[in-house]
Order: sequence, then structure tokens, then C-alpha cells
Amino acid sequence: MSYEALWHRLTPIYDAGEAKAIVRWLLDVRFGLSMADILCDKMKELSKEDQKALERMMQRLESGEPIQYISGVADFFGRSFHVAPGVLIPRPETAELCEYVLSCRKSEKKILDIGTGSGCIAITLALEIPEAKVTAWDISDDALLIAQENAKALGANIAFEKRDILDTSLSTSQTWDVIVSNPPYIKPKERNGMEKNVLDYEPHLALFAPEQNPIIFYQRIGDYAWQSLNHGGQLFFELNPLTADDVESYLSNLRFSDIEIRQDQFGKQRFLKAKKI
Repeated sequence: MSYEALWHRLTPIYDAGEAKAIVRWLLDVRFGLSMADILCDKMKELSKEDQKALERMMQRLESGEPIQYISGVADFFGRSFHVAPGVLIPRPETAELCEYVLSCRKSEKKILDIGTGSGCIAITLALEIPEAKVTAWDISDDALLIAQENAKALGANIAFEKRDILDTSLSTSQTWDVIVSNPPYIKPKERNGMEKNVLDYEPHLALFAPEQNPIIFYQRIGDYAWQSLNHGGQLFFELNPLTADDVESYLSNLRFSDIEIRQDQFGKQRFLKAKKI
């Protein structure tokens, strides 16, 4: 079993560069082998049990399962987060969303993350703004459990709550200085352009919005934010570029001010900031 043989097994579904990176990541995270170790042929020193485990993982990779679920780890904002099939794998774009929030920070005391998933946004903001009180909502028990584990492992103090933003009876008694969300925003008809490893393994509950109203989560969060944000409070979204203008129009009709749409590193309309006057 050699490094070259392993990454070659993945070239039917990944290009060579990505295949090499995936195998390097797996060998490092799960077996403690650095690139120097690999070049020194230390893979041969793996125990029989480790060799069997590596083979099982390679078979999962060949089926298209994401490396983050196999390793149980995803990097986000310079930290390692535990991930499992019950939560979305944190994306670089979402790290950009956190940077956006941090670049606009004022004297936020209360922050709410809606649809927290692995907890990556809430935990990042709590650690980067230690004086803030951060609350995180999700509808999924699996996601909340994983997010709580991540918060404990990374030393973040978060109040996790099971809440459904689509519940029209949701209380607005709490108030916030910042509300941030990366809600489900992919239209079902966009499936054909998506990677198989995303479609087959990541939770559809966190990916897809209903075709008949693909901005329903933005609408409900916008409604809630208008009622519960303090004056001068800010709302931040990660967007689907296909519906960014519709979200902007909806928030404008709610009388949010200073609405700004920002592009991501790939030049797509990906983030929105709005202020409650």
C-alpha cells in the first residue's frame, strides 16, 4: 500500500491534485503521518489494524463520501470542528460570513445564530468576541448535539436551543444586537449541477429550500429580526446568488436600512448585511 496507489484510486471522482490532498489529509488526521513521513515510506509501519482501517476509509472515499465525514473533522476559521452526516460540512464561504460579521462589529452584547448546524458560526463569533452572549438555534437534534460537543471541545460558551424559525408562534420576547444565519437556500432544481458527494451524504434539511418559495427562510428570519433586533441591530445572511435580489427586496420592504450585498471570493453575490433603524 503506497501513497501514490491510494490517491490514484480516487482519480475517477477527483482530479489528481484534490485526490492527493484528500489522502494526505486522511493519513495526517487519522494516522498521524506527515508528508515527510509519507516520503520516508513510514506507511509500511502501520499496524495491521491501521491498515485495515485505512482500507475501509479508502473504500468509503471511493464511494464519494466526503473526507470530513470519514475523518470526523473539518477545518473552519483556523479551528477543528467535529462533523458527522447530521450536519453540513462548513464551507470557506461561511468563514467569509464570519469575517464579515467581525469586520462590522460594534458593541454587540447579544448574538443569535439561526440554523447553527455544527455550531461553526456561533462558536467562531463567541471565541472572537468573548464579551458577547451567543445563542444558537437549530431544528435538528443531531445538529444540536454535535454543536454542543464542538462548543465544549473549543471552550465556547453558547446557549443552544431547539427552535424552528418557520414556527409562526415563535416568541419575540428576546432581543438581539446581531442575528446571523446561513439558512437552507438551494433550489431543488439546482440538484443537477451539484456534486454527488454533497447530494448523497450531506443533510437535505440543511441544503434545500422549497421550490415554490426558495426564500422562505430569509423571509421568516427577516420578519423575526425586524421584531426582535434592538435599534441599530444588524442582520447578516449567507445567500444563494440566484435569489439575492429577492432577499434584498423583501428586507427593504420590511424597512431595513443600509442593506449591502457583498461578493464572495469567487465573485458571487453571497452575503448580505442589513440594519434595523
